[in-house]
Amino acid sequence: MYCLCYNNKVMNMQEFMGNLDNIINSFLVNMGIYGPILGCFFILIESIVPILPLFVFITLNFLVFGPILGFFLSWLFTILGCLLSFFLFRKKIKGWFKQKINKRPRFQKVMHVVDKVKVEQLCSIMAVPFTPAFMVNIASGLSNMSFKKFAFALVIGKIFLVLFWGFVGTSLVQSITHPVALIKVVILITIAYISSKIISKKFNLE
Repeated sequence: MYCLCYNNKVMNMQEFMGNLDNIINSFLVNMGIYGPILGCFFILIESIVPILPLFVFITLNFLVFGPILGFFLSWLFTILGCLLSFFLFRKKIKGWFKQKINKRPRFQKVMHVVDKVKVEQLCSIMAVPFTPAFMVNIASGLSNMSFKKFAFALVIGKIFLVLFWGFVGTSLVQSITHPVALIKVVILITIAYISSKIISKKFNLE
């Protein structure tokens, strides 16, 4: 009985996500050239307010602008959105947040862990297609992590995220439940980890 209910929930989620994807995709396609422009804007917003499916906009950019320009635009606007989110919490909220966590040792321990995250670990987290980017941006902005570390991990990690959604991914639910897609995710994350570790050591980014 439990398995049946769980399967029904999964199917309902897949149906909901599929319908949402189709509605957004149809809307953007019907807008012509303004569709991808609006899609780039949504990519920017998604890094701050995660209410829209990122892969739809990235896929649309690849289809309309081609693999090279589509990749560059998706990568650029993803980075800009994350930077905007990072600075928003670093400049406007961090001071207030620090006053609050001084009274809560548990939060202090969590932020200490964030402070000590290595470049390659942060890069790998950002490269995962299913990672909620806004959570990473918020945690990084509220921590004592250097902007240099965050920016480097962001630039490298988002390359692999955009590559996944542009060339590999189909939808969030299908990618999570499809073994081949998950294997490709692991491969991309491994490459992101190794490349970021090599470059971070070369430029002494820790």
